Amino acid sequence: MNIKNSLILTILCFTSLVNAQTIVTPKEAVKLALENNYDIQIISNALEVAENNTSILNSGYLPTLTGNAGATYNLDNTEAEFSNGTTAVLNGAESDRYNASLNLNYTIFDGLGRRYNYKSLKEQYQLSELQARETIENTIVQLFSVYYDVAQQTENLSALEETLKISKDRLVRAQYQFDYGQNTKLGILNAEVDIVNDSINIINAKQQLRNGKRDLNVVLGDALQSDYSVETEINFALQFQKDSLFNKAKTRNVALLQNEKNIAISQLDIKSGKSAYLPTVGLVGSYGWNKNNNNAASFVAVSTNTGLSAGLNFSWNIFDGGTTITRVRNAKVNLETQQLQKENILLSITRTFNNVWDDYKNKLQIYNLQEDNITTAKNNFDRTEQKFKIGQVNSIEFRQAQLNLLNAELSRNQAKFSAKLSELDLLQLSGELLNTSF
Repeated sequence: MNIKNSLILTILCFTSLVNAQTIVTPKEAVKLALENNYDIQIISNALEVAENNTSILNSGYLPTLTGNAGATYNLDNTEAEFSNGTTAVLNGAESDRYNASLNLNYTIFDGLGRRYNYKSLKEQYQLSELQARETIENTIVQLFSVYYDVAQQTENLSALEETLKISKDRLVRAQYQFDYGQNTKLGILNAEVDIVNDSINIINAKQQLRNGKRDLNVVLGDALQSDYSVETEINFALQFQKDSLFNKAKTRNVALLQNEKNIAISQLDIKSGKSAYLPTVGLVGSYGWNKNNNNAASFVAVSTNTGLSAGLNFSWNIFDGGTTITRVRNAKVNLETQQLQKENILLSITRTFNNVWDDYKNKLQIYNLQEDNITTAKNNFDRTEQKFKIGQVNSIEFRQAQLNLLNAELSRNQAKFSAKLSELDLLQLSGELLNTSF
């Protein structure tokens, strides 16, 4: 082989590698979504803010320290009369003053309000974690809804292409039969019409597949810049018994857990509100420096003072017009509302779980029946094809067997991915979605 041929072979091999489609597995799709999905990135930022709020710097437990400084310049016309009877008149007398100080304020006791507020911030952070988990779960369900739509369209396209191939083979056979006088022109015309219909179905299926891939790339945060394909084989991961899964739903469902955090926050709001009934004790301290340059009319030309002061302050808002009473009452009502919502969520979980469980079992059963139906349709098509080749079946009967097989394959594809999505809904409802290996 000469150098020219070797170079051409190398270029062809490289081109085939470049054009090879990337296969995105479910596990890789989840990884890309967690890294690039915009909803997840937004909720991650919100979670970071909630974490910052739980810092000791936002607790109110630390003192405040402020620094102050100032300077004043005076230009005065002064007429001064002293105690010994003498007088002095000063025009354009200059004087200036300078000061600087550090002031410390620290609340020793505020009725335990900041303690409950700090606990509330920690509960709110945990609530933000649950909200982030809910966003991730919803994104994963959305991801697989689109992912399995692409997988279904891929398998549908494959079935349609196989149908078109059979129709083209049939046209060739009809042409041979016509050429040798074994059939009329009608067989050719029927085959041509069926090829056109099959080709149109393929065009539509390809467009649906392209649309599905674009939708999936949106969920993935536009992480895939080139064409790709997805896996079409699936495994049903649900291994739990109904009672076990239902118990998990009543304890690990993300909506229920969020409600329990809201109950805890409402309880702390009541305690925080009641803290306003108690007095506040604070510590104040100050270190200051003052310098005065006086005009000639003053007894002291220059004075400089430095000093340290400290003290305790005590305040008790005996009656604030009923604001604290109203706040505590509203907090109690809010707690009651959250408790009622919990009962409503539990009731909804029971109803929804039973519906989703039955839906999953039914769809799984339908999928198994469709798998059996594929075998029957395939056997029927194979026998019809053999009879068609020897002239015992006409083209219309052959086409019907062909369409029966195609419809069985399309129905099987829909049933398979529909059952898988129903399984994911069940896992999300029971709080097991993020513990599943995709």
